[in-house]
Amino acid sequence: MQISDVIADMLTRIRNASNAKHETVDVPASNMKKAIADILLEEGYIKAVSVIEDGKQGVIRITLKYDGKAKVIHGIRRVSKPGLRIYSNCEDMPKVMNGLGIAIVSTSKGIITDKQARRENVGGEVLAFVW
Repeated sequence: MQISDVIADMLTRIRNASNAKHETVDVPASNMKKAIADILLEEGYIKAVSVIEDGKQGVIRITLKYDGKAKVIHGIRRVSKPGLRIYSNCEDMPKVMNGLGIAIVSTSKGIITDKQARRENVGGEVLAFVW
């Protein structure tokens, strides 16, 4: 099956697994997905990330995090799509839930959060919102 938007597929898998209260979710590996998973890990939205090499593409296994029975990721949404790219400079970088969530941004310095982009004074493509 050919998927045109692999990042949206990853976010949807995480959202569906979180809603179904699964412990882990497997996503086909790529460097961009690994960077997004690392951001979710360092921001505290997921518990662990591991890359499983299977000879071909590999798999990223994401261990989801729960606060008791409540899920930690309340919402995760793709912003910039292949048909409509959304770019932002550092001054107009969006704040998610008035700073309670994060925006994941692809910049010239790599994939970083909106807070890091403001700190480093760079703009880029707004990939996703997580809250």
